[in-house]
Amino acid sequence: MKAVVLVAGKGTRMEPLTSECPKVMLPVANKPIIEHILNSAVEAGIESFVFITGYMERQIREYFGDGSKFGLSIDYVHQKEQLGTANAIGYAKRYVEEAFLVLNGDMLIGKEDLKTLISRSEEALICVKEVENPSDFGMLEIEKNKVVRIIEKPVNPPTNLANAGIYLFRDSIFDFIDRTHASVRNELEITDSIQMLIDSGVTVGYSLLEGKWIDIGYPWDLLKANETLLKDLKSSCEGTVEPNTTIKGKVVIGKGTLIRSGSYIEGPVVIGGNCDIGPNCFIRPYTAIGKNVRVGNAVEIKNSIIMEGTHVGHLSYVGDSIIGRRCNFGAGTKVANLRNDGKNIKVRLKGKILDSGRRKLGVIMGDDVHTGINTSINTGVIMGKGRYTYPGEIIQH
Repeated sequence: MKAVVLVAGKGTRMEPLTSECPKVMLPVANKPIIEHILNSAVEAGIESFVFITGYMERQIREYFGDGSKFGLSIDYVHQKEQLGTANAIGYAKRYVEEAFLVLNGDMLIGKEDLKTLISRSEEALICVKEVENPSDFGMLEIEKNKVVRIIEKPVNPPTNLANAGIYLFRDSIFDFIDRTHASVRNELEITDSIQMLIDSGVTVGYSLLEGKWIDIGYPWDLLKANETLLKDLKSSCEGTVEPNTTIKGKVVIGKGTLIRSGSYIEGPVVIGGNCDIGPNCFIRPYTAIGKNVRVGNAVEIKNSIIMEGTHVGHLSYVGDSIIGRRCNFGAGTKVANLRNDGKNIKVRLKGKILDSGRRKLGVIMGDDVHTGINTSINTGVIMGKGRYTYPGEIIQH
């Protein structure tokens, strides 16, 4: 069986992290999001994939190639215009036979759930997840263990079963995709195609996800995904660890990395290759540090993603943050990650104020940001690509 993976989108809600990187290539636990999805699929028995590409597809092609170095096979199909999920899946028609999976490249799922999915025999199958806030999702109306209706963000949800955006289809779906018209969002929605399939009398089933399922829609969702994946970390060390260093818990240290004396690392933590860490720094749990990163003297980093090529200068603090590539923290840069009143952190994103749902959230920093010495950054701040600060500056938004 093949899996069609939708990877064409930019992920505008993930800006500025996606200004020069496809959303699916953003790192979680030091691997692109999509690599974790492929690993789950391969472990479930799937080895052939069709990538529906678009935004900055070159980065995806260069990383995965034809898939052989990962022990799998990948075909690439370019989606000329991003006209919706039905349109994207329709591009796979010539590359699949009979039954196939559809996966979103920004959605983590466990191998056991995929195994259950591919064992089913219905004409079409929708993966669902029980949620506490059903009005925020596309919901399913169920009768006698089959789907009768898909309702987008209903005011009065008939169930708490959210459409997880993962499907098993037969090639019959393509006839209904061809007949699908644009929705009110001016997109060709695969849910409309499925509803037409249901209305034609075909049985559409559902599969309840029992394991991990993380829909990475906003930048702070990367932290949740990072925490989840690092829990399964297995310790290894290919670098050099100087005397008088403390390493506790599960920690991965990449090839060519130097951990200097006095550093204290409490796992789970993953550190990429060719990094220079310490001396006398404190790296706390659920931190992922990419390759070629420099962490200076007396730095503390906690529950954060630090992307490749970034330098965190001495006497700095970074907590619950996502730091882009090639950033430079001037000495003494401090990131706040907790409100004085302890309430959830709110974030200004694309002109709207959003509740992140997190009590602790620091900065979301795009690539190539430079801070002056003793810069202070408030909770939930988004800093765009290439931004810089002056010494002693306070960044409120």
